[in-house]
Amino acid sequence: MRKGTFMELCDLLSPALKRKNIKMRAALTVHKRVAIALWMLATPDSYRSVWNQFGVGKSTVGAAVMQVASAITELLLSRVVTLGNVQVIVDGFAAMAFPNCGGAVDGTHIPILGPEHQGSKYLNRKGYFSMVLQALVDHKGHFTNINMGWLGKVHGARIFRNSGLFQLLQEGTYFPDQKITVRDVEMPIVILGDPAYPLMPWLMKPYTGILDSSQDLFNYRLSKCRMVVECAFGHIKARWRSLLTRLDLSKTNIPIVITSCCALHNICESKGETFMVGWEVKANRLAADYTQPDTRTVRRV
Repeated sequence: MRKGTFMELCDLLSPALKRKNIKMRAALTVHKRVAIALWMLATPDSYRSVWNQFGVGKSTVGAAVMQVASAITELLLSRVVTLGNVQVIVDGFAAMAFPNCGGAVDGTHIPILGPEHQGSKYLNRKGYFSMVLQALVDHKGHFTNINMGWLGKVHGARIFRNSGLFQLLQEGTYFPDQKITVRDVEMPIVILGDPAYPLMPWLMKPYTGILDSSQDLFNYRLSKCRMVVECAFGHIKARWRSLLTRLDLSKTNIPIVITSCCALHNICESKGETFMVGWEVKANRLAADYTQPDTRTVRRV
């Protein structure tokens, strides 16, 4: 991120991160604490590399990451990961050829080190240990609602049905009561999902099976709009590449770090920070290089 964005972030986090000097030593400044955390989140470096880079102890690096991640979650999450102006979002998806749409929902697996106990519950269908991040995004790929902490083995549809977002949509309180008429049918504001999600009055998913031309066109437009959530996941993992390197943290700290990355993603996107295509290429290569665990051994144990 640019210096201006970094300084603004430090100012916002200062109430939670500022420490007093003591007689034995001076406290780390807020700017250095935030810089260490951002470096660790953005680069798949070892702790040794980072503490050499910043001239601090190894334990200080780990503490700084969690302090900053916790501060972001407590102070900024509710301000930056929010629905915002619904009409702007609806107009944005309408420009992409899907009317009265309020977002696209999907989930992604964040790699973690295999836990000592109950490892099989974290083993996803792709064969590695993970936690699931479920997110609803707007037409620009900003996260408007996130759900973090589910085990990698749990199916995306189950996570969605047990999320607060599902409850709010079911009650009709998440979006304003704004309906349009399509061929004599009243259509509320909807979200878009892939075939794994349940078809609901407020959730549209693609047709399956043998399709006619109109159903093909519907699927094409839905898929075109739903791609924004896939792009958002690609961007967050490419910019904050620690999400690709199997987070070596406790299961209580992992959701905090991932949630803070979601907030940082929205900050960078809203500030118009540069995103280079090469980052995503490198991120995909990095993810493909990891050898996966022997799932037969895990299941036997």
